[in-house]
Amino acid sequence: MMPYRLILRIFLLLVLFVPTVHAQEFLDPAVAFKPSAQALDGQTIEVVYAIADDYYLYRNKFRFAADSEAVTLGTPELPKGKEKDDDTFGKIEVYYKSVTIRLPVTRANSGELPLRLTLTSQGCADGGICYPPQQQTVNLVLPDPATTPSLAASPENTGDESGAIAAMLKNAGFWTIIAFFFAAGLVLSFTPCVLPMFPILFSIIVGQGQRASHARGFALSLA
Repeated sequence: MMPYRLILRIFLLLVLFVPTVHAQEFLDPAVAFKPSAQALDGQTIEVVYAIADDYYLYRNKFRFAADSEAVTLGTPELPKGKEKDDDTFGKIEVYYKSVTIRLPVTRANSGELPLRLTLTSQGCADGGICYPPQQQTVNLVLPDPATTPSLAASPENTGDESGAIAAMLKNAGFWTIIAFFFAAGLVLSFTPCVLPMFPILFSIIVGQGQRASHARGFALSLA
């Protein structure tokens, strides 16, 4: 039989080794959630989080602070997240893979402005571990708004046709959206690109056989 002391040593090694292996299964939060930031224009900052596979960030846990009294950060513009039934917070919105957040900035002066941004976020791993809130810092330079065109206009405010359609359908009901696209389909069927198909389709239908008369072919093509 194996000596008692040897068995005890093996048991102690397993007790010490298994938690170490288990802890190494999860990434450091600085690796799991990597933020970056850039100035889109003199009054808008874009923050992007790269999120490791099988990890996620909570939508309602983001906080932002600037180290300069010359700027005031506005309300973050957060995209819609994925709804998740979380073990810690219950039903909540989260982000997987990546998330892009825009921060409006109110400035007290013009000119280029170096800025250090403190980002607070909180996330978890699907494997069952949740991290406490994490603070990370990024550095960027806000350009002079007087010399930098605005690049941060949302699609709804660009003034083009796609922006106008998006704004119209944003709060529309289900049947309103269905009716809109049905009408749009009818209009598109009479564009110059579609009209040349009428005589082509007509000739194909008439050529199918003797029963397909010219009148029948015209009616089917028109339909």
